[in-house]
Amino acid sequence: MADNSNENIEKNIPEKGPLNFIVGSLTSFLLFIFFYFLSNKIAIYFSIHKPSNSSEIVQNISSSINTLIIGLSFLLTFSFAFIGIGLFIVFIRSFIMKKS
Repeated sequence: MADNSNENIEKNIPEKGPLNFIVGSLTSFLLFIFFYFLSNKIAIYFSIHKPSNSSEIVQNISSSINTLIIGLSFLLTFSFAFIGIGLFIVFIRSFIMKKS
């Protein structure tokens, strides 16, 4: 009886079509553009506003945190770009696979 319910659940799952892939790709590209400009603003802000504490240890920690924030923001930016590219490739592939 458990096998029947699993088959019914699997049959009710809709297949993802080309529209899903292109919408996901465009969304990822829009997020890429947004985070690209945000990352640039963050990098410019931290380059202009240097740590100004008299303690060398505090300055080093602050600089390390600033570098980490900049690195993570650009990592997020390019992750969205690669996801968008991947979804666009799947979108193109969905047309090729239907013709075969």
